[in-house]
Amino acid sequence: MKVKVIPVLEDNYMYLVIEELTREAVAVDVAVPKRLLEIVGREGVSLTAVLTTHHHWDHARGNPELARLRPGLAVLGADERIFSLTRRLAHGEELRFGAIHVRCLLTPGHTSGHMSYFLWEDDCPDPPALFSGDALSVAGCGSCLEGSAQQMYQSLAELGTLPPETKVFCGHEHTLSNLEFAQKVEPCNDHKRDEDDVPTVPSTLGEERLYNPFLRVAEEPVRKFTGKAVPADVLEALCKERARFEQAGEPRQPQARALLALQWGLLSAAPHE
Repeated sequence: MKVKVIPVLEDNYMYLVIEELTREAVAVDVAVPKRLLEIVGREGVSLTAVLTTHHHWDHARGNPELARLRPGLAVLGADERIFSLTRRLAHGEELRFGAIHVRCLLTPGHTSGHMSYFLWEDDCPDPPALFSGDALSVAGCGSCLEGSAQQMYQSLAELGTLPPETKVFCGHEHTLSNLEFAQKVEPCNDHKRDEDDVPTVPSTLGEERLYNPFLRVAEEPVRKFTGKAVPADVLEALCKERARFEQAGEPRQPQARALLALQWGLLSAAPHE
């Protein structure tokens, strides 16, 4: 299983997942279809389906044009609001693309119909992959727009039970600001990222458990920061603090952001697809 990371728009990611034996490919969250098709052609693969995490335009806007350019393409997701949806998926449903298994995990919170996708191959030494859209990001999570804090907590708790070696491919490049907030929540947390390049995806679930405060709601420093004890309440307070953090005061100067990035090992190579 080969994953092409494709930065698009201002800070979004879409992905092309290639089954290397059959050269069959599946796209995730198509925002810029022509860019995707350029890479499909360059890789010499057959695009058979689109997995869409949720209906927001920056994750699904490319579906209609892609469906027009590739008649018969399967567009899959859990929300009827997804553009050009051909089949609605259910929680726990499993799909198969060549040797690649896909488990569909309904993860409401950011939207009511948000679906994350867990991919793996049998008898393969490579780690599995999670395409988490806006449910889980590197060192953070998406805002809780349509669901409750309890739903968001349950969604993140379910994702957190996946194998620690699972690679996390999220929907946005928000890592630096997420790390700044994580540092505010747990200033004494010594765990740092160990990335060698930018974009900063993928991380792993094992890494996220070490420094992502939204997966650490049971930890005493995080509970102390929020003043709450019940996990869903801790998460709700974190989300509110995160929103205030984004809105408050002047943004960090570029030099300060660059220093933080260097400390977390994020600026040692140039961007790639």
